[in-house]
Amino acid sequence: MEKYTNYSKIIAGTMTWGSWGKQLTTREMIDLMHHCLDIDISTFDHADIYGDYTNEIEFGVAFNQSNIDRASIQLISKCGIQHTGKTRNNKVKHYNYSKEYIVWSAEQSLQKLKTEYLDLFLLHRPSPLMQPEEVAEAISQLRKDGKIKDFGVSNFTPSQIALLETEIPVMGNQVEFSLTADAVMYDGTLDDILANKRFGMAWSPLGSYFRKDDEQTERIKKVFTDFQEKYGTNESQLLLAWLMQHPARIHPVVGTANPDRLKDSVKANSIKLELEDWFEMLAASQGHVVP
Repeated sequence: MEKYTNYSKIIAGTMTWGSWGKQLTTREMIDLMHHCLDIDISTFDHADIYGDYTNEIEFGVAFNQSNIDRASIQLISKCGIQHTGKTRNNKVKHYNYSKEYIVWSAEQSLQKLKTEYLDLFLLHRPSPLMQPEEVAEAISQLRKDGKIKDFGVSNFTPSQIALLETEIPVMGNQVEFSLTADAVMYDGTLDDILANKRFGMAWSPLGSYFRKDDEQTERIKKVFTDFQEKYGTNESQLLLAWLMQHPARIHPVVGTANPDRLKDSVKANSIKLELEDWFEMLAASQGHVVP
C-alpha cells in the first residue's frame, strides 16, 4: 500500500524549466503548472542551485500569478551544493551543511518560491564534513518555525543516512535510479528505503535510454519492440513502469517540460508488467540473465 499519498506518484522535476533548459516564460510556467494539476501531478521538485540559483525565483513569480491554491501542491527543494556559477562567489564546488547555512538556504527557497513552507526539504548530496548534530539542530529549528514539514536527503547511501539518524529521522531519499542505472538495487539503497518505509524518489528515471546509442540501449530497444505492442504503450512509459514496479514504491522525478510527455508519464503508473517481462528488461539492460 502506498504510504506517501500526499505526494503525487509522478513528480514534476523543474531543473530544465529555466535557464538550464527550456527557459520557459512566466506564462508558460503557469500553464505547465495547471497542466500538471489537471493530470494529477501535484508535486514539484526543486533545488536551490537549479538555473544557477534562479529557477526558484522564476517558479515563484509564476506560482504567485497562477491562482493555484498552495494546499493543492507539494513543493520539494534541496540545499547544500555550493555551485560555481555567476551568482555566487565560490572558488570551487563544495558542500555546506552548517546549521546557519541550512536554515538560511531554506529561508531563501521560501522567499524565492513565494511560499510559507516546504513540504519536503532535502540535503542535496552527502558531504564528508557533514555533522549530524548541526543538521539536526537546523532541521529542528525549521520544523519548529513551520518552515518545513518533512526532511530527507538525496544521493545518500544507507550508512550516510544511518549517520544522520543518530540525531534526526530521515523521511526520504532521492536517488538516481532507472533501467540503465540500477546500482541502487544492489548497494542497499532501495533495501533501506523499503525496510525503513522511506519516501523513495528517482531522478533521471528514463536513464540513458534516449541520450545514448550504445550496446545497452540497443539491447533494450530490441525487447521494447514487442513490449510496446503487448502493453499498448511507448518506450518512456515502459521505462517508468519498470521502475515503479520495484517494491520500494519509487516516485519518478520526471524532468521534461513537455506537456504530452508529462501526461504519458502519469499513464505509466497504470501499467503492470508481467514478472518475466520485468526480468527480461533487466537482462537486456545488464547484458546477461540474473545469476
